[in-house]
Amino acid sequence: MHISPPDSVPTLPELLAACQRQERLAQRRLYGQFHGFALTVCLRYARNREQALEAVNDGFLKVFRDLHRFDASRHPQDVPGSFRGWLKRIMIHTAIDHYRANERHQYQQELDDTTYNQADGGATPLDSLSYDELLALVQRLPPAYRAVFNLIVIDGFGHEEVAEQLGISVGTSKSNLFKARAHLRTMLAHTSTPSLARYVVG
Repeated sequence: MHISPPDSVPTLPELLAACQRQERLAQRRLYGQFHGFALTVCLRYARNREQALEAVNDGFLKVFRDLHRFDASRHPQDVPGSFRGWLKRIMIHTAIDHYRANERHQYQQELDDTTYNQADGGATPLDSLSYDELLALVQRLPPAYRAVFNLIVIDGFGHEEVAEQLGISVGTSKSNLFKARAHLRTMLAHTSTPSLARYVVG
């Protein structure tokens, strides 16, 4: 059975099944349907849009290659959400592969344990930001800090996982997260947006 005619809209399970049969039309449709989501993920790790687009395209090659690993029948009530989660994981790993190739040797300094263990107490200015505001600031971080901050704060990885993903030590992961937060607070302190700047006065 093939995918529905071009004038009809296939369900996601139908689209995935057709992609597993390597039907070109289905692959183009899946790419178009999730391209924006994938690009949003990769942009958080890439230096620029061009690098993010490269990661997206490489990620979709992995998606089409490994789609047999995603079993839509196991998620009858939430195929879209489950597939987005599966796709996001692939895009994160692909973006990190690009990061390792392009940025790995930059900004890899460690702090003493006594420095990065000085955890913030209570709420910080970062807690007051909207998601879009936070991402806009994160994009301005040095690549290594940005990668660790995204993996831990945005995507929920642990320091051990981050160390393995980036090929760094756990100490460096903790150090870079501490520095990322410090950089973000500095950027907030100099922001011209009153609604944000008031959180760092004093």
